[in-house]
Amino acid sequence: MSTQHQNLSSFDPKDLPSVEGKRFCIVVAEWNSSITYALLNGAKDTLLSHGVGESNIQIIYVPGSFELVAGASMAYQKSKPDAVICLGCVIQGETRHFDFICNAVANGLTQLSASHAAPFIFGVLTTDNMEQAQDRSGGKHGNKGVEAAVTAIKMTNLIDD
Repeated sequence: MSTQHQNLSSFDPKDLPSVEGKRFCIVVAEWNSSITYALLNGAKDTLLSHGVGESNIQIIYVPGSFELVAGASMAYQKSKPDAVICLGCVIQGETRHFDFICNAVANGLTQLSASHAAPFIFGVLTTDNMEQAQDRSGGKHGNKGVEAAVTAIKMTNLIDD
């Protein structure tokens, strides 16, 4: 794997556009909460450290990753944020449930982005085991929540161009 020893969350803060007046919603799954809450902390800290006001960050909790799509849709309909960041963690098990959940969430968020012409960010870990999830939620591969927030910031800039 080419990214085996890389911190994937590294970025140059100077490359990020202004977030002045931007509003963000973070929808986070409660399932695998030791992982998803670490993703949430990474995303929220990144938004705050780049100038997003606390009052411009809405956090919505949903039971699991499958519910991210419905939660994101409801949040967008209610408050029309500039971007919706969806955070979850699906860990491979012995059944095909993993495949169904991952595909449903990816396709659902893609459809939301296309139908609303707004960014719905896929910050869902799809790992083989808990160790891989930990490595990507603040461990040796960085924090996917940070990456999701950076992506959201960059995508909101496209709307303004």
